[in-house]
Formats: sequence, structure tokens, C-alpha cells
Amino acid sequence: MPRSVHVPGLHHGKAPIPVASVAGPLLVSSRIFGLDPDSGRVPPDPAEQVRLLFANVDRVLAAAGGERADVVRMSVTVAHGDHRPLLDDAWTAAFPDPDHRPARHVEVSDALRAPLAVAAEITAFLEGARR
Repeated sequence: MPRSVHVPGLHHGKAPIPVASVAGPLLVSSRIFGLDPDSGRVPPDPAEQVRLLFANVDRVLAAAGGERADVVRMSVTVAHGDHRPLLDDAWTAAFPDPDHRPARHVEVSDALRAPLAVAAEITAFLEGARR
């Protein structure tokens, strides 16, 4: 049976949605945003949102007993194509070894409501998981 993963400071407003769900070693997330978990706000700067996005991905993984190396796929939505270089820079910093990077899909969409510039969903295989 899947179990919900909750991370203090990360939320989907009032919607009753966990930040992720884990079944066995498989973790699948809901959308993760570049939200500042301390203030509960999304900063207006897209570069800061990207930085927070990767920090929040790490927080979700840690809450589930995983780590960044467990990510096998990341699906990212950016509000504007000019945000893509910000994502690429953070991506190569987060996953420096080109032979050990997860799969990734990036979609440019105006569906993100301002001030959101970036959102992601992850799929991870939690090594050694007995959950």
C-alpha cells in the first residue's frame, strides 16, 4: 500500500495532496515548486525559484529516505523558454556526472500561474528501500 510523504513547508495550498507517495522502492512526487519553505512564498526571481526547486527535491527525497542519486526521471515545467538555461545550469550542478543523470523532460507552458517560473515532478527508485 502506498504511503504519503509530507514535508513541512511544502504544500499544495489547501488541496489534500501529499508532496509524494512511496510504494515499495518507488517514489512518485506531486508537483514540487520553487517555494521558500520558511516563508511559504514563491520568490519573484526565477533563478531563486530554480535553486529552491532543487533544494525542495532534496527535502522530499530525504523525507522518503532517499537522496538525489535515486532520481530516475524529472519532468519540469518552465513558464518561459528563457528560464531553461537557469534549469540547465542547476541540472548540471545537481547531476555533474553525465553518465549518471536521470532522464528529464522540460515543457514550456503558460499554465504556471505567476509568480511561478518552474515546477517539477520526480520519479525515484529508493535504493535498498524496505518501505
